[in-house]
Amino acid sequence: MTNVTKKLRGLIAGDELVPIVGAYDALSARLVERAGFEVMHVGGYNLSASHLGLPDVGYLTLSETVDLAGRIAANTNLPVIADGDDGYGNHLNVGRLISELERAGLAGVHIEDQVFPKRCGHMAGKRLVPAETFVQKIKAAVDARRDGDFVIIARTDAIAVEGFEQAIERANLYGDAGADVVFVEAPETEAQAAAVPGAVSCPALYNWCYGGKSPLLPAAEVAAMGYKFILFTDALYAVSKTLIELYGEIKRSGTYLGYAERMLPFDEFNELLDLEKVAALDEKYGD
Repeated sequence: MTNVTKKLRGLIAGDELVPIVGAYDALSARLVERAGFEVMHVGGYNLSASHLGLPDVGYLTLSETVDLAGRIAANTNLPVIADGDDGYGNHLNVGRLISELERAGLAGVHIEDQVFPKRCGHMAGKRLVPAETFVQKIKAAVDARRDGDFVIIARTDAIAVEGFEQAIERANLYGDAGADVVFVEAPETEAQAAAVPGAVSCPALYNWCYGGKSPLLPAAEVAAMGYKFILFTDALYAVSKTLIELYGEIKRSGTYLGYAERMLPFDEFNELLDLEKVAALDEKYGD
């Protein structure tokens, strides 16, 4: 048991809906914690975009995910949940993924029942492995963890491929296999979203995806439906728009003075990076 896994287990055991906010690098992780959230997420969609400049269609590897997620976990005291895609292979690869994420300081992971190469859950063209194949992956994940509080989240993408009823059936099979939380991806209507928590045997996660297939429901409604977690992973959309506007301002005017009021001051930005701690170390140990 580690502090972060214990914290995450405590949130699961609580009565409140827990917002999970996505980070895509070490700096954004610090900003998530600064904003007062209790848990954060490292998504393959965001890592693939920010570190590879590529869409979330299976480019990201196990080692890249562990490395990048570990850097994020090292820059926060919050529990961090990683996106483990399809587990990067069979049950052996899933077992290694769990071991590596635990070693890197993560508190949990979600893996999904797609065929490699996987796709973002709100994209077309998804394909699924047989349910029993994924059941074995979940069992392998549960058996591989050394910390019994490390959280295993099973995601099913079956709504788009097999329909809502099959998605619920798969989610319950995965819960029976040992998953701690189930993630029924991309409900297509408010009625489907509302039906999930009462139809599954585990705590449920709702993915709030701007521009995706699911309704963008207020958090209060998601809580009333009975979900345990609501996931927000869209920060890069806001970051991208901001940078487009900033670079456009520089191109047009030759400076960014017209944008300066929307920027952090130099000293405040360096405060985010704990520059004062560096100064203290220099004073203590420097020549």
